[in-house]
Amino acid sequence: MSTKEAYKQKIEAEVELAQAKLAELKARVKNSAADARIEYENQIGELEQKIDTTKAKLKELSEASEEAWEDLKDGVESAWSTLSSTVKDTAAKLKDKV
Repeated sequence: MSTKEAYKQKIEAEVELAQAKLAELKARVKNSAADARIEYENQIGELEQKIDTTKAKLKELSEASEEAWEDLKDGVESAWSTLSSTVKDTAAKLKDKV
């Protein structure tokens, strides 16, 4: 397995974990009061956008040649870092209020 493919699989697995956390957060929000639900649905929408951005970067990486993928790695890392911190922040906010 190439380094590119191993890296791609690692990030894909992390995105899957983020999606699982998102599903959990959505379920918790559904059970919250209506006024809190509106606030948290916005945060969940932001999280969904970051997942989509990370997936788009992974797609670019998948389509890149073995020689060019290293150039795209920083963009994937940045998208993943943003997604990861958003998941943690959103989960912490919801934990305290939902």
